[in-house]
Amino acid sequence: MHPPCPPKHPIHLKDYGPCPYVVNIEEATRQNDYFRIALWTGEYLQLTLMSIQPGDDIGLEIHEDHDQFLRIEEGQGMVMMGDRRDQLDFRAEVYDDYAIFIPAGKWHNLINTGCTPLKLYSIYAPPEHPRGTLHRTKADAEKHYGY
Repeated sequence: MHPPCPPKHPIHLKDYGPCPYVVNIEEATRQNDYFRIALWTGEYLQLTLMSIQPGDDIGLEIHEDHDQFLRIEEGQGMVMMGDRRDQLDFRAEVYDDYAIFIPAGKWHNLINTGCTPLKLYSIYAPPEHPRGTLHRTKADAEKHYGY
């Protein structure tokens, strides 16, 4: 028998890596309103939280040297992948509790097709973003990466 659930308190969102860390990932993901924030960055792995506004997307990208894992906690979207940026021939609708596996070397994008923010977390191994990354909006992320 499990002890009673502790009361829910807001989670202070910041990068806790590389120290040991335990978190209710569903609560942290649902609580996040930033486009992207690194929650934990270690030497070989990184977890970021994302909140994508209705009609917006992550942005077309490719990671040549590592796979990526996405988990949808809230909302709905369309994920697209392909071998060329102009040929995203893999498409799938995604909803709460869906996991997305993106192989290294695949162009990919995720579009929020719903009417509420799409809340997800992403795991990169090795880390993709600098420790402490915080992009309040997609425009902030684009400015930071020079898109």
